Amino acid sequence: MSKLKIAIQKSGRLSEKSLDLLKECGIKLWNGDLQLKAEARNFPVEMLFLRDDDIPQYVEQGVADVGILGENEVWEKDKNVFTVKKLGFANCKMSLAIPKDEQYTDLSYFSNKRIATSYPGILKKFFDENGISVSIEEIGGSVEIATGIGLADAIFDIVSTGNTLIMNGLKEVKVVAKSEAVLIANKSLGEDKQSILDKLLFRLKAVLSASQNKYILLNAPNASIQKISDLLPGMKAPTILPLAQEDWSSLHSVVKEDEFWDVIDQLKDLGAQGILIVPIEKMVV
Repeated sequence: MSKLKIAIQKSGRLSEKSLDLLKECGIKLWNGDLQLKAEARNFPVEMLFLRDDDIPQYVEQGVADVGILGENEVWEKDKNVFTVKKLGFANCKMSLAIPKDEQYTDLSYFSNKRIATSYPGILKKFFDENGISVSIEEIGGSVEIATGIGLADAIFDIVSTGNTLIMNGLKEVKVVAKSEAVLIANKSLGEDKQSILDKLLFRLKAVLSASQNKYILLNAPNASIQKISDLLPGMKAPTILPLAQEDWSSLHSVVKEDEFWDVIDQLKDLGAQGILIVPIEKMVV
């Protein structure tokens, strides 16, 4: 029987998040203790634990059928692979930073300057598109110290909290791109492996939809039910049940977590009471 080979980063937070996501999809790994290979006991997949910057090449060559990694590595390696789905975690910015005492106006500041980075491909493409000539110093790590030791005038790197920049006397001046974890695939999957991937995608969508939505229950006067239903349409339409109290109903629906706080005041103005927000484990739409 065919098995879908999935490449993920062998260590780090992205690796942990990837394994957690697969676990939420009901995939149980056998000997999956971050060894080089692991098989699932209940789903036709095999895991390969690799360096994240090697994953695009292995997927392109068919050594792995699909891979989970950051978009930044997909862009940098520029291999002939297909981005199947964005996964909504491992979010970060890719930014340009300069010494904190420097005065920054616009991108022309970087003209003919030396910029240190671990992502020369992305950086070169960005400045080429903006018609600015720069000198790129490619280094493998500790990019933040490049200005302090005189290697470069600025840096281009991944920024999460910005604390590392501050510690090294730098300030962020330009966000070049925003990256998150993605699922990529080989462009020539056979019929059997494509079928397995389709089943995996079904599970992924159910898990990711659940993480982005909440189940909402509330009580409201019947006179406001239609307006509340318009605010909270749910997957198709809310479920409405009569309460023992006359002229009142209970409304059950689904709301996106990042939209709830935008409508809470409107719900209260419409007389909604006893509002409960409940996590959703899986959501099939």
